[in-house]
Amino acid sequence: MLDQIFDSLHLRFGIEAPIVLLILILLEAILSADNAIALAAIAQGLKDKKLENQALNIGLVFAYILRITLLLTATWVQQFWQFELLGAAYLLWLVFQHFTSTESEGNQNPEPSFNSLLRVIPVIALTDLAFSLDSVTTAIAVSNERWLVITGTTVGVIALRFMAGLFIRWLDEYVYLEDAGYVTVAIVGLRLLLKVVNDTLVPPQWLTMSAIALILAWGFSKRTNPKITEQEPKIELPNLEKIQEPQKK
Repeated sequence: MLDQIFDSLHLRFGIEAPIVLLILILLEAILSADNAIALAAIAQGLKDKKLENQALNIGLVFAYILRITLLLTATWVQQFWQFELLGAAYLLWLVFQHFTSTESEGNQNPEPSFNSLLRVIPVIALTDLAFSLDSVTTAIAVSNERWLVITGTTVGVIALRFMAGLFIRWLDEYVYLEDAGYVTVAIVGLRLLLKVVNDTLVPPQWLTMSAIALILAWGFSKRTNPKITEQEPKIELPNLEKIQEPQKK
């Protein structure tokens, strides 16, 4: 649906390059919300704020390289349904791993554990690539000019980094946000799987985005209980100046 609208606008009204670029950037921002929360949840598994930021920075550099490669080879990649099947299987595996580890720990919603940056960086890069399989098709439909699409993708990746940083903070503040993020990952994975099985079964883009918006609203519906710190009773020391020395006889 989005593809047809933007193609029609481009043909009928002759949208200039700046407007097309703005549309591409807005599309990247809208379609990256679920991606950002997924990457934030993965990076948070390091359980160290400094390492989490490094993982996002390095991981998204590799993700950017993979995205550009995907854009340049999109016409070739779209001929092979196996790529979408692999992307769907990978995303659904991440969801399965998250929820099964949650159940095994008594529903205490533990974060996935990573020992080092070397384990997290490939996961971040591959997750972003799997998400990009669907959004790249939309971007190419908006404009055939590769430099515009690449510029929009570049700005989109930068915006994705800041969004992921925000979500990392919010994951500590909202109870259901991490689960909501993985549910959106499942939706993207199922969408890719439906495209492989039968393209006519894929729900329209607006319906998918509406479902993701509702899920994220549920994710933000409950804050974590703030820790109540007990105030220690103050011990008042006697004022030594007021103590009179006993009078000597």
